[in-house]
Amino acid sequence: MQRRLRLRRGEDFQRVRQGKSSWSHPLLILTLIPNTLTHNRYGIITTRRLGGAVVRNRARRRLREAIRCWHPRIIPGHDLVFIARPAVARCPYPALLKAVETLLQRADLLLK
Repeated sequence: MQRRLRLRRGEDFQRVRQGKSSWSHPLLILTLIPNTLTHNRYGIITTRRLGGAVVRNRARRRLREAIRCWHPRIIPGHDLVFIARPAVARCPYPALLKAVETLLQRADLLLK
């Protein structure tokens, strides 16, 4: 994912997490707020509850790829944070893709 599409600063993550818009799925939690940019920015949170560093990094890579697949179909102008739940470490990739799609549909972010 391109650098300009990533949330990198802790303040940005906090600002998004304090927003009131949140949707959950057994694999992920999605929180978002509008931004003033012409593109979306994405953040991924993986906690130690997922496992060791290898497991967390693998979960981040898989989730980043799932987001990249959906990125062209997402309405621009939002900061989104995906929080991985422990089940992400064991789920197959197609289930992760479907979870991202489900959350984006619930948030009404997919282009018609």
